[in-house]
Amino acid sequence: MKGNVYILEDDDGISGLVKVALEMNGTTVSVFSTISEFEAAVEKLPPDVALLDIMLPDGSGLDALIWLKKRSPETGCIMLSALGKEADKVKGLNLGADDYISKPFSVLELTARVNARLRSHDYSRLLTAGGVSLDVETMSADLNGVPLSLNKKEFALLKYFMEHAGKALTRERILTDVWGYDVGETRTLDNHVARLRKMGIKIETVFGVGYRFLI
Repeated sequence: MKGNVYILEDDDGISGLVKVALEMNGTTVSVFSTISEFEAAVEKLPPDVALLDIMLPDGSGLDALIWLKKRSPETGCIMLSALGKEADKVKGLNLGADDYISKPFSVLELTARVNARLRSHDYSRLLTAGGVSLDVETMSADLNGVPLSLNKKEFALLKYFMEHAGKALTRERILTDVWGYDVGETRTLDNHVARLRKMGIKIETVFGVGYRFLI
């Protein structure tokens, strides 16, 4: 089972054991003990699946969860925590976690759940809509078979449009989900849309609202 997994856990014993178990399946695993290290790595390359402890030296794993889901909505998130009460699990799931495992846990069960998330992620690697084919893994895209030259943010914006193809999206929502903020100057978004249009990608202006990617 291939894939890219990040572990945010300050207990070396736990992270080491999980890392070895996942790597036996061919999974690439990176371990981080602080939120700052984790977020810096995500900015460079988002993982397919993230395992997040809650109680960390520099903050709460729940805050890391919220941040990660804004930066990389497609990443599967599994919370690992000694806080095993139902209310704690519900809170984590409501904040965007895909799964929640209480400590102590079975490494075999955790590995099975991670593998399930990786299999699910595989199906979302290739997006097709409006004549565009986009490969999430290789960060490449083409329009009617012609390769597109996209920078990192153009790729992220196009991917977001394709994930919401046919839907009217407000400027505020796009800025929040792609750029990480929802107030201020929208010219950056408009300029990126203009560049995508010049490549032949059909993005419609919804007056008074925002944009719609045409199928």
